[in-house]
Amino acid sequence: MDLLSAAYGGATSDEDDDEPPSFPPVATALNSFAPPPVKRPRWEYQPCLPPPSSFPQPPLPKAAPLPTSPASGRYISKRQRALLAASRAPVDAASLLPPQTTAEVDSSVGSITDSNLRADILHSLRCQPKPGSSKSLPSKLSVSLKGHTKAINCIDWSPTHVHVWNVWDKGNTTACVLKHHTAAVKDVRWSPHNLSLLSGGLDCSVQLIDVVEGKVIKVFKEDQAVEVIKFNPSNPNLFLSGGSKGSLRLWDIRSGLVTKEFHRSLGTILDIEFSADGRQFISSTDTTRSNISENTIIVWDVLRQVPLSNQVYTEAFTCPCVRYHPHEASFVAQSNGNYIAIFSARPPFKLNKYMRFEGHGVWGFPIKCNFSPSGRELASGSSDGSIYFFDYKSARPLRKIEAFKEACTDVVYHPVIPNVIASCGWTGEISVFER
Repeated sequence: MDLLSAAYGGATSDEDDDEPPSFPPVATALNSFAPPPVKRPRWEYQPCLPPPSSFPQPPLPKAAPLPTSPASGRYISKRQRALLAASRAPVDAASLLPPQTTAEVDSSVGSITDSNLRADILHSLRCQPKPGSSKSLPSKLSVSLKGHTKAINCIDWSPTHVHVWNVWDKGNTTACVLKHHTAAVKDVRWSPHNLSLLSGGLDCSVQLIDVVEGKVIKVFKEDQAVEVIKFNPSNPNLFLSGGSKGSLRLWDIRSGLVTKEFHRSLGTILDIEFSADGRQFISSTDTTRSNISENTIIVWDVLRQVPLSNQVYTEAFTCPCVRYHPHEASFVAQSNGNYIAIFSARPPFKLNKYMRFEGHGVWGFPIKCNFSPSGRELASGSSDGSIYFFDYKSARPLRKIEAFKEACTDVVYHPVIPNVIASCGWTGEISVFER
């Protein structure tokens, strides 16, 4: 079973120490071979701005066809003659296609096949046992994976089968290393279709990568650094992206076009989460610059492209993570107030003022939380490097596991094997725990 992870790095990536990015000062360190400027320019996102009308749009209606030849006795103006000549000029079809690119893949690593897995893991993957109960929570360190040199922002299990890890391989656990972004990768998601992944980063792009071939299938250019991406659960051909300028865009992978945009004066998008039917989604945004706390969490209607409510969470804390419950009509939000709040998923999306999950720390780190497949437990990372497990019904703490020496930024339950959880840390480590 493969595990995918992405380096966090506010403006750096795992490759920054070896290869500085080619565009202006997103890197934090100055080049050793160039003297520093007299006055350090203020970093802006202009280099990522595409030329006018570069965002893919649906094709415009075709104009009336030009005459193939001048009609007898009819006056043809100079402008019409020029257009007629241009329409007859030969066009190279290859020039209309974007150049094919290939992601740089480290050939010295292992493979993504399951031929060398542990026998018990292979049996669990094939049998797909039922989710376990809270009496058998993960507690034993199964695998420790090291490869990143910077903080890791997120991890994602492959539903069937950037750093791709074959976690329980008896030999080399590193399946492949993809180096297709020119700046830090902020989010990665396995495609529901096949062995391909979607990744977004500070180079203002979202890229769809074939993991087996190591090829870039498609590139979706943005005018902002991409902070978070999510597939629509009801239509895996659609995905939502959120970025540093507060823009939310729904993309169609087949056409490469933006199908919907969700407009509101927002800060940086911190997280997004679709409902199970894909008709709604939640966005969490950084409102510290505008001091408008009512926009911290917004519930959106996908079809109508309007907010259903923007007064969900009015406390003066940002929320780096939002998650729908897998089976019940509720969702939770990780708050920088060092607790996890609970909300109803039905209008008016009321906050549960009588129950919250607390005991862990956030303190400004991008700490994420996730439900178990059964929905009975909620796991959260913590600024102290531990994983905290809570009972969802009572919010009672169940267990604490010390995973890292520094902040534990993300925790994800295995989608098939019960009581297995992966975690990543601020120092670039990944730890997988099992019961």
